Amino acid sequence: MKKITLFILGLIMISGTISGQNTDSTKIYKKKVLENAEVDFLMSLYGQNGEHSAVGGGIGNEELKNITPTIVVSLPLNDDDVLTIDAGLSAYSSASSSNINPFNSSGASRGGGGDDDDEHEHGGGSNIGTSNPNPTGTPWVASSGASKSDVLTSVHVDYSHSSDSRNFIWGSNVSVSNEFDYTSAGFGGNITGLFNEKNTEIGLKSTIYLDQWRPIYPTELHEFSLYGSGFLSKGYFNGVNVLNQDGISTTNYLPLNFAPFEKRARNSYSASVFFSQILTKRLQVALFFDLVLQQGLLSTPYHRIYFADKPDYYIGDKTYIPFYTTPANIGVFQLADNVEHLPSTRFKIPVGARLNYYISENFVFRSYYRYYTDDWGLKAHTVNIDLPVKISQAITFTPSYRYYTQNQVDYYAPYETHLSTEKYFTSDPDLARFTSNQYSIAFNYSDIFNSLKLYKFGLKNANLKFSHYSRSDGLKANIVSLGFKFIFE
Repeated sequence: MKKITLFILGLIMISGTISGQNTDSTKIYKKKVLENAEVDFLMSLYGQNGEHSAVGGGIGNEELKNITPTIVVSLPLNDDDVLTIDAGLSAYSSASSSNINPFNSSGASRGGGGDDDDEHEHGGGSNIGTSNPNPTGTPWVASSGASKSDVLTSVHVDYSHSSDSRNFIWGSNVSVSNEFDYTSAGFGGNITGLFNEKNTEIGLKSTIYLDQWRPIYPTELHEFSLYGSGFLSKGYFNGVNVLNQDGISTTNYLPLNFAPFEKRARNSYSASVFFSQILTKRLQVALFFDLVLQQGLLSTPYHRIYFADKPDYYIGDKTYIPFYTTPANIGVFQLADNVEHLPSTRFKIPVGARLNYYISENFVFRSYYRYYTDDWGLKAHTVNIDLPVKISQAITFTPSYRYYTQNQVDYYAPYETHLSTEKYFTSDPDLARFTSNQYSIAFNYSDIFNSLKLYKFGLKNANLKFSHYSRSDGLKANIVSLGFKFIFE
């Protein structure tokens, strides 16, 4: 992160030097699209709790903590062109993803099974002993596995050019991001036209993402894929007691429905149309329409599935089997029958509208509505209302409310409800029916004179936002966001 910061500051210095030079004394000056380089320092903290982990097949601890430091630098290349660089990190700790290998919680990882898709890294075979034949785990407690935490790194670069009249803008962008099991590369372009003395705006945007999975699977399924039907006497499970529903040791567990995914690519193609119109001095409306096509591996490889028509098998303390689906279970983990399987294509259509109304010098009403549908059967509605209140020339207070509701996709069923004869299945709660409410308050400080300075950086604005999110399935989250925008002078 330090190297990124130094690199961006160097670009700002170069940009400031170039923009300050003028070798043509006869040049006719026009107002720049961006007068000076701008730097945004952003930070958000996110924390959630829930009881419907997709890694646990629809049950288990969903506790997650995430921090996202980000730097956004906008550089005026000349009067008409602006280059924007957005570089950030997203560091998380997740109880849910830690249970890809839940048995680490007992110190029985014995080589880190389940945290990597490579046999040699996985720690199978002769280097695994049998000193602990009764490892424990539970979907209700975070494991200490390597997948408990990770860092997503991302860089997005955007270039935009404005015509001399400032009525036509075109741009292009590229992006790349990477985390422990997933890499994404994207590129796109956009054009915007302003008409009717800039009271009308029409925009088109297209983006392509070419992504690649490095699949990891739940420990038990990974071992089965390595060693086949005799896996209970080899690798991670060598010497480990597997229990049936009655708590009796058995060797009958055999997840024959599982096979590793052959395809690992996930590609997304999107096209968007935007229309905005100022109707009166107080009223502005906007319409949005998107088309999104996804192709490839759309399933998440470590989301467990438990079939209702298959017997249940466990590792851990048999006394907790009767309480498996409750937080009272602190010592046993159910072995998966498979991982989720979803279609290899998904076609999405979001349609939205905005309405902004200037009430007075101190009050503005902003609203947003979006309808979403796709060919997986999901339909959703989103309503968002903001009411900025200008407390002073510099300070604005904004309360806001967001309501969201969706039905479930065609392929969703709760924990241990799917049948092994089905072609597609998921127990991911994000694809289930639910409603959610989010309440937010935000404070924004603006300084048009940039009177507060740090070296050659003048503070343009600062904002602080707190949001509380709650979902009808019990998931709750809090988000704190902080941002500072500086002008390089």
